[in-house]
Amino acid sequence: MAEEKEEQRASPGYLRRTLLRLAYHPRIPEGAYLTVVSILVGLATGVGSVTFIKLLEYTTYIFFETGRGALSLLGRYYVILLPAIGGLIVGPLIHRFAQEAKGHGVPEVMTAIAVMGGRIRKRVAFIKILASAFTIGSGGSAGREGPMIQIGAGIGSTVGQFLRMSDDRIKTLVACGAAGGIAATFNAPIAGAMFALEIFMGRVNLDFSLVVLSSVASAIVSRAVLGDFPSFTVPAYGLLSANEMPLYVLLGILAGLAAVAFVRVLYWFEDRFDDWRFPPYWKPAVGGVLVGVMGVFLPQIFGTGFPAIEEALNGRTSFFLLVILIFAKMVATPLTLGSGGSGGVFAPALFVGAMLGGAYGHIVHGIFPSFTAGPGAYALVGMGAVFGGAAQAPITAIIIIFEMTGDYRIILPIMTSTVISVLIYNVLNKETIYTLKLVKRGIRFRAGRDVDIMAATPVREGMTHRLLWVPEEMTVEGFLQRSAEEQHEWFPVLNHSGELTGVVTAQDVQRALGDGDLQAKVGELATKDLVTVTPDNSLHDVLVRFHVRDLGHLPVVDPNDPKKLLGIISRAHIIRAYNRALVDKHLL
Repeated sequence: MAEEKEEQRASPGYLRRTLLRLAYHPRIPEGAYLTVVSILVGLATGVGSVTFIKLLEYTTYIFFETGRGALSLLGRYYVILLPAIGGLIVGPLIHRFAQEAKGHGVPEVMTAIAVMGGRIRKRVAFIKILASAFTIGSGGSAGREGPMIQIGAGIGSTVGQFLRMSDDRIKTLVACGAAGGIAATFNAPIAGAMFALEIFMGRVNLDFSLVVLSSVASAIVSRAVLGDFPSFTVPAYGLLSANEMPLYVLLGILAGLAAVAFVRVLYWFEDRFDDWRFPPYWKPAVGGVLVGVMGVFLPQIFGTGFPAIEEALNGRTSFFLLVILIFAKMVATPLTLGSGGSGGVFAPALFVGAMLGGAYGHIVHGIFPSFTAGPGAYALVGMGAVFGGAAQAPITAIIIIFEMTGDYRIILPIMTSTVISVLIYNVLNKETIYTLKLVKRGIRFRAGRDVDIMAATPVREGMTHRLLWVPEEMTVEGFLQRSAEEQHEWFPVLNHSGELTGVVTAQDVQRALGDGDLQAKVGELATKDLVTVTPDNSLHDVLVRFHVRDLGHLPVVDPNDPKKLLGIISRAHIIRAYNRALVDKHLL
C-alpha cells in the first residue's frame, strides 16, 4: 500500500494535481502562486542553459580538437569540412523532429506568442539544444543566445501547459523563460528582463515583475555553475572629452546603416536558400562548406565569435582585419542560418558592431589623438549600437553592454550611439531582425500580439453582402418594427435613388421617442457624417476606424462611388475573418 502511494506521488499526474490544488487554494493568492511558478521557470531555464553551454563546449572540442587529428591529412584545411559535417547532422535532425528549431529561434517564439497562445511543442527545446550545439560547435557562425531564448521559452510554455494555465499566463511564462535564456547567456539578469519587455511584451505590465524574478533565478543558476564574472574583460573606458560626442553621433549613424545591411543580407540569403529546389535537410551542409572555406582564412568567424570580440574591445585587432571581419561575419552568419542551421543573431550583431566600432575608432583616434579614446572604446559602443538598431531594443542594448563588461563609465556614448542607430534603422527598415520573418508569414507582431494577419486580410474577406438597410422616408414606428424583426439595431439609410446618405441606430430613435414623435423620418435622425470602408481596405483599417468613433459597424462602399452600398462589416465579421485567416495560414 505504501509502495503504491509512493508511485502515485512520483507520477506527473500527481505533481500536476498538487500544483493545481495550490493554484486554486483559497488561502494562496494568485500573485504568490505565479511568483513561485515564474521562479521555477527561471531555475529550470538556468539548468537548461547551463546544460546547453556545457554541451556546446563539448561539441566544439570534439569537432576542432578531435577533428584536427582525424582529418590531419588535410592540414589547416580540415576546418572546411567541420561546419559541413555539422550541417549533415543538423539538417535531418531539424527536418525530422522540429522544424521550429531552424534559424535563430526568436521569430518562432514570437509566432507562438502572437497566434498560438504561447504554446510551443515540448520537443522543440530539446531539439534546439542538440541542433544549435552541433551547428555552433562545428564552427557555424551563430550566437548561442537564440537557442537559449527558445529553450527558456519552451520550458515556460511547457510548464504553463502542464499547469493548464490560460493563454495570457502561458505567454507570460514564455517571456519569463526567454528572459532567463538571455540572463544565463550573458550573465545579465537585468538585460534579460528588458529583452523580454522590449521584444516580446512590448509594454510594462504587472507580469513584468514575474519576468524579472525568472531572469534573476536563471542568472543565479548560471553563476553558481559557470562563475560570476563579466562576459568580456575590457579596460576602463569613458568619455575623455565633450568633443568626442559628435564622433559618437556619427558612429551611431554608421551602426544604424550596418544594422540595416546585416538584416537585409541575412534575409536575402534565407530567401535564396528557401527558393533553392534542393532537399532542405542537406542545405545546412552546403552552407557549412561555404562557411568552412571562409574560416580557413578568417577563423574568427567560427562560432559565437566572442574571442574576436574581446580582442577588438581591448584594441588588439588591426584596422584592416576589423574591416574584413565586418563583411565576413555579415556573410558567414546568413550562410549558417539561412541554409537551415540553428543558432542566434544576437552575438553576430554584437560581433559586427564591435568590428565596426573598432575600425571607426582607429580612424578617429588617428585623426584626433589628443581628445579621443582608443579603438576599444568605440568597439564597445558600436557593439551595443548595431544590436540596438537591428532589434529596435535600445534599453536592452545599453544595459547588456554594462552587464557584459561590468563598466558603467561610458554610458553617455553608448546611449547616444544606440539611440541614433535605432532612429536610422527605423527610417530605412520598418521591421526588426526578429519581426521581419514574421511579416513574411503574414504576421505583424506588436506588444505581444499579431496585428497583422489583420493588416493582410482585406475587408471583402469579412464583409457581409446581406444589406440590412432602411429608406429615408421610414418612420420611427416602422424602424422599431424592422429592428424587432431583424433583431438588429444599426442600419444604413438609403434615399429613393438607392444612394447611401447616412446610418441610423436604435439610440438615435430613442431620442425621437423621448419627444413622442413616432412619425419622425429616420432620414432626419440619421448620422450624415459617415465613416466608411471599401472592400480593398484591411481589417486593421476597420479596427482603427472603429476605435476613432467607438463604432461597432461600418458600411462598405464602392471605392469609385462612395454612395453605393456594397455590404456591411462588424466586429463579429472581423473575428470570423481573422479565424479563417489563421486556419488558411496553418496557424490554428
